[in-house]
Amino acid sequence: MKRQKRNKDDRAYNRGYNAGLDGKSREDCPFGTLQARTNWMGGWREGRTDFAHGMLGVASIQNLKNIG
Repeated sequence: MKRQKRNKDDRAYNRGYNAGLDGKSREDCPFGTLQARTNWMGGWREGRTDFAHGMLGVASIQNLKNIG
C-alpha cells in the first residue's frame, strides 16, 4: 500500500513555523506560489511568537498545529 504524502499546505506551514522558531527572517521564504507562501508566513508568524516567548526545543512541539 502506498503512503500518502502530507498536504503541501501543511508542509509549507510547518517549514515556516520551524524557520520562525529558529529566528530566521521572513525574507527566507523558499516558496513562490501565493498559497504556499501564505501558509509559510502564517507558520513563520506563530514560530516567531513562540520564539519570543522562549518556547524552544521540546516546549515548542506541542504548539505545532496540523492544518486539515
